[in-house]
Amino acid sequence: MKLNYFAFILCVFFMVSCNSDSKTYVTIKTEFGDLKVELYDSTPNHKENFLKRVDEEYYKDLLFHRVIAGFMVQGGDPNSRNAGPEARLGGGGPKERVDAEIGAPHFKGTLAAARQPDAANPEKKSSGSQFYLVQGSPQSDQQLDNWERTKGFKYNAAQREKYKTLGGRPDLDAEYTVFGEVVEGIEIIDQIAAVPVGAANRPLKDIKMNIIR
Repeated sequence: MKLNYFAFILCVFFMVSCNSDSKTYVTIKTEFGDLKVELYDSTPNHKENFLKRVDEEYYKDLLFHRVIAGFMVQGGDPNSRNAGPEARLGGGGPKERVDAEIGAPHFKGTLAAARQPDAANPEKKSSGSQFYLVQGSPQSDQQLDNWERTKGFKYNAAQREKYKTLGGRPDLDAEYTVFGEVVEGIEIIDQIAAVPVGAANRPLKDIKMNIIR
């Protein structure tokens, strides 16, 4: 949306910021580089919760504690800060959970909320802090057809093309809330996903993060 001329003059006269881009971004900082992530307006509860954690510096020095090549990289467990090499991670986070806002597909580079399994969490509520970045792989028309039959919905032409070219994990669609996407630095997901891992898919060498506005 472009600023009209009158609004532009006001901005210049009062010397205030008039950025016409109303989108909200955060930066996930890692040793491999930075990922710029756009947060979706279509998932307001997750957006608000995530920004709250970011502003609290909740994610500073937390680890990507679960990394599965071809699948995703996961972090956000507060117990991972300064965790010893034998620590069992993945169960930490705020007591409050976020109501599901399921809708967006799991393309490569999307930001999604981790959650407990259906047996303990039939409403598919999200963790208050843990998230994952999707890696996945390109999908064929046959694979997408199979997922449509399994899940009982249809991808539109643009979604199918994105899954076929960029890739992702359609098996996760309609199961977890996707609330953002990487717009710069998507290759860093591949670099993190390629690190050697040990028990419980934890990287053998700690990969720390920090997330800022």
